[in-house]
Amino acid sequence: MPSTLLGANRAYLDVMRPSKLTVGICAVMTETQAERLTAADKRLDVRWEADLYAPQRFEGDYQGDLNWHRTPEQQALYDTICNSADALLGIPDPADPSSLRRCVETNPNLLWLHTMAAGGGGQVRAANLSAADLDRLVITTSAGVHAVPLSEFAIYGVLAGAKALPVMLERQRQHLWGERFMLREIADMNIVVVGMGGIGRLVAQRFNYLGAHVIGVNRTLRDVPDVEMHTTADLIEVVTRADAIINCLPAALGTQQLISAEVLAAAKPSVIFVSLGRGSCVDETALIEGLRSGHISFAALDVFEHEPLPSDSPLWDLPNALISSHMIALSVHEMDRIIDLFIANAKALLDGTPMRNLLNKELFY
Repeated sequence: MPSTLLGANRAYLDVMRPSKLTVGICAVMTETQAERLTAADKRLDVRWEADLYAPQRFEGDYQGDLNWHRTPEQQALYDTICNSADALLGIPDPADPSSLRRCVETNPNLLWLHTMAAGGGGQVRAANLSAADLDRLVITTSAGVHAVPLSEFAIYGVLAGAKALPVMLERQRQHLWGERFMLREIADMNIVVVGMGGIGRLVAQRFNYLGAHVIGVNRTLRDVPDVEMHTTADLIEVVTRADAIINCLPAALGTQQLISAEVLAAAKPSVIFVSLGRGSCVDETALIEGLRSGHISFAALDVFEHEPLPSDSPLWDLPNALISSHMIALSVHEMDRIIDLFIANAKALLDGTPMRNLLNKELFY
C-alpha cells in the first residue's frame, strides 16, 4: 500500500481508536465459532443470532443455503445488528453491492469492515461508496487465508497438464492402451506466477520445493526468496520462457485482462495455464482460441470472466480444459482461519498497532 494511504489510515486510527468494538456478524458461522470470537477479547461485543443466518450446506460454509431467505422480522433484526456495529465481519449481502452502500450510509459509526473474500476490494469497489464514506472506513480483506488450497490447485493443474491427464482419461474411457509418449517434469519447467501477493508467494514456494524455476510478476518488485522477480511491464518478455503460467491476480485497477491475447500468444507453444486469481484478469476469448489451437496445451480454471460460467461457453467442451466452479479455496479450515485473522486485527485496532491486509483504496486490493 502506498505510504500516503497507510499514513491516512494511521492518522485516522490514532484519532478514532475505540476502547471497545461492537462486532456485527454478516457471515454464516457456527455457535462455537461465534463463542470463540466473543471469548477472544473482553473488548469485543459480538452480535450474533443463530436464526438470522442461512443453514450451512457443508462444514465451513460461510455463505449458507442460497435458497434460504430471512423473514421480514429476521431481516429487520439483522439490519439492526449491521447498522449499529462498529465493525463488520463480512459484507451484509455480497451478491448485492448496494447493500454495503446502504449499510455504510445508514451507520455513521461504522469504523471497520473486514471482507470474507481475499479479493474483497472488488466487492467494495462495486458498492460505489462515496469518497467520504470510503475515507472514514478501515477496510481489511482475507488475503492469504486461502493460500494453501489454492497453491495445491496450482500444482494439481500443472501436474495434470504435464502428465497428460486428458489423454489418459480418454484412453481409459475407450479401453485403449495406445502408444507411449513423452511426459514433462515440473523440475524442468519455468513457472511464471502472475500476482505475487500471499497466494502467489505460497504458489512460488510450493513449485520451488518441486525443483521448478519460478519467475514472479508483480505490479511492483518484491524480494521473494528463490524467485526471479519482474514487474508487469516485463510480462510479455517473461512468458516467452514460460512452461506454465499461474494467474494469481486480484480484481483491481490495472488488472483487467492483464493476461491479454498478446501475452498468451507470446507464451511458449504447449504452455500450461492455471487460473485461480480472478477471471476478469484473463482475456477469455484468447484463452479459448489458444486451447483450441493447442498453443495452450492444457488449462485448469477455477475463475471466469462471468460466473457462473454460462452453459454455452466453449470452455465446457474443450478436452484440454479442466473446469472448477470457483470452489478451490473452500476448506473446512477456512472460516476458522478468517476468524483468527479478524481477532488479530481487532486486537491491533484496539491496541493501536498495525493491522494486516489493509485495503489499498486507490487500487482496491
